[in-house]
Amino acid sequence: MKKLIITTCLFGGLLIFASFTHFSTENTSEYATKTTPTEKVTKEKKPTIVGVAASNENFTTLVAAVKAANLVETLKGDGPFTVFAPVNDAFAKLPDGTVDGLLKPESKKTLTAILTYHVVSGKFVAADVIKAIKDGNGSFSITTVQGNKLVASLDGDSVVLTDAKGGTSKVVLTDVEASNGVIHAIDTVVMP
Repeated sequence: MKKLIITTCLFGGLLIFASFTHFSTENTSEYATKTTPTEKVTKEKKPTIVGVAASNENFTTLVAAVKAANLVETLKGDGPFTVFAPVNDAFAKLPDGTVDGLLKPESKKTLTAILTYHVVSGKFVAADVIKAIKDGNGSFSITTVQGNKLVASLDGDSVVLTDAKGGTSKVVLTDVEASNGVIHAIDTVVMP
């Protein structure tokens, strides 16, 4: 099975998670997060999606945005949720001033719409997404909590999300487990 190769300059902090598998078209039945017996944690002891993101330096912009939109308690809820979480560099790709503008109180409604567009109700691990893409003849339409759809497809061994505006984002890390769902890191912010 192909492993995700993460450049240390971009995703060094993400390596604190065990070795998570990359979305791949090979051996799709083997997509569980790899853990050793000493790493296994009960559901009650695992952090929530917010806790996982907050403990990783590559999600500081996302965590600031979640706080600004008052979505912390929602994403600490029972779920389960699947979050396509943009890394800091994904937010850095936005035009200058966009993030600062979105973090202002008067932009809360827009920010909430963008963030909830990255959240799906239910837990979709890598194997589920790949199977749905294959079953859908190359694409899988996902309804987000925001209400619009994302379309997942394969580009070689990578899952690519296409947003409502036609923009694309590549999934760069998969199956980061939380007590209330799963996180897949993406390299570009998707827009509703």
